[in-house]
Amino acid sequence: MAITHISQLDLNGVYTFADYMSWQIQERLELLRGKIALMSPVPSVYHQKIVSRLHVYIGHFLLEHPCQTFVAPFDVRLYTQDGDTIVQPDICVVCDESKLDKQVCNGAPDLVVEVLSPGNTRHEMREKFNLYEEAGVQAYWLVNPSDPSLLRYLLNQEGIFIGKQPLTDEDKLTTALFPGLEIELAKIFD
Repeated sequence: MAITHISQLDLNGVYTFADYMSWQIQERLELLRGKIALMSPVPSVYHQKIVSRLHVYIGHFLLEHPCQTFVAPFDVRLYTQDGDTIVQPDICVVCDESKLDKQVCNGAPDLVVEVLSPGNTRHEMREKFNLYEEAGVQAYWLVNPSDPSLLRYLLNQEGIFIGKQPLTDEDKLTTALFPGLEIELAKIFD
């Protein structure tokens, strides 16, 4: 029987990547270590403006690079120790084209950007932080629209995220991951 509605699933059950890919569900959800994680309802206009602006700046910059940028909904399969994980980051950048198939990104993106929404702050700052670190995401940015700021984490050689100085709407965003990328955050949070 085809799974077409979330009510057909056991929200306390453990599922696999194959299960997830077979579902024909309209509701947005993620699979974190095999467990269903319901996503926030439709994001606010301000959230979407921030995502859109960052996507445009990053995407435009990457036109001259072999990397590609994607926005949610876009499935990313992370390889972690305990259970299948499929996430839908607000924005991700993938530089290794071999990770992309017709449906998903198989493996850690180089950059993941998550814009916080009411109700998902702990989820993004704890659980997803740990998943992205374990999977080997090179850079993780957390954007806080309510207190215009951006937290940046870079993966070190030991596979641990190291926090960089937080940025506010008065700063310019740069990253060692993409030398030359520079974004005035005032234009993102406008």
